[in-house]
Amino acid sequence: MKKNALRGSLLLLLGSVIWGLAFTAQRIGMDAMPPVSFNGLRNALAGLCLTVVAAVLGHHGSAGEAAPAPDRRKNQRLGGLLCGALLFLASTLQQMGLVYASAGKAGFITALYVVLVPVTAWLLFHKNPGKWIALSVLLALGGLFLLCVPQGEGFSVNRGDLMLIGCAVCFTGQILCVDYYAPRTDPVRLSRDQFLVCGALGLFVSFLTETVTLSGIRAALIPLLYAGVLSGAVGYTLQIIGQRDVNPTVASLIMCLESVFAVLGGALLLGERLSSREAFGCLIMFTAVILAQLSPLIKRKA
Repeated sequence: MKKNALRGSLLLLLGSVIWGLAFTAQRIGMDAMPPVSFNGLRNALAGLCLTVVAAVLGHHGSAGEAAPAPDRRKNQRLGGLLCGALLFLASTLQQMGLVYASAGKAGFITALYVVLVPVTAWLLFHKNPGKWIALSVLLALGGLFLLCVPQGEGFSVNRGDLMLIGCAVCFTGQILCVDYYAPRTDPVRLSRDQFLVCGALGLFVSFLTETVTLSGIRAALIPLLYAGVLSGAVGYTLQIIGQRDVNPTVASLIMCLESVFAVLGGALLLGERLSSREAFGCLIMFTAVILAQLSPLIKRKA
């Protein structure tokens, strides 16, 4: 492996560790704050940090530079609004789902977006994902069933599981939205704008529906800083730098390891334990995630 590729892979792995442990920080933070308020503050904090990052790093250049300046500005504004709104829905559903689900379980259900993205692209843009993605979907559904449906209870799924499934669907839309706008805008500024929009929406909804106290914010300060600064701003910056030197398929595979670190973080820091049925469901879903990411390589070798 080339030196730059190894460095990029290690940066992406560090980002995956940060994102996986963020599930634990989110659960701890909700002991002191309501979910929407916590989510709004941490995303606003990430947006402010990325504002500083964007100013320091300057313009990152993109394919969008070929477009006229008015088009670039329009793409920047519209992309930030759409991506931010979808990120708000996804992260709010995730945060609320964590009220009812363990950090590890939430991490694996959220990882379902890795399989949903190519399927949605096929439905919307008629891009055939191939038989390996179809197999990934079937495996993911099987793993999701074992994770979410208690033994002997038929198809009953709890409220938190439904919220996390909705979170995965919204993250699918957000990823496809970013995929469309990132080449047409500056990616760091796009990330900044989506976090600022997401944070503003979260703070607005929390103002209408929840009660936040200064003592609650102080008590949740460490989880807020972790989820906002590390998981949001630092994690995304590591992704930008790391992906410069790493094959996209390999990069996606490394980043999806956040689900593993979510389970490890929940077990080590919160004392959470999965049943053997849920652990097997996690294993099947993780296999589906890996297969979905390796499918382009499998098809080329076939």
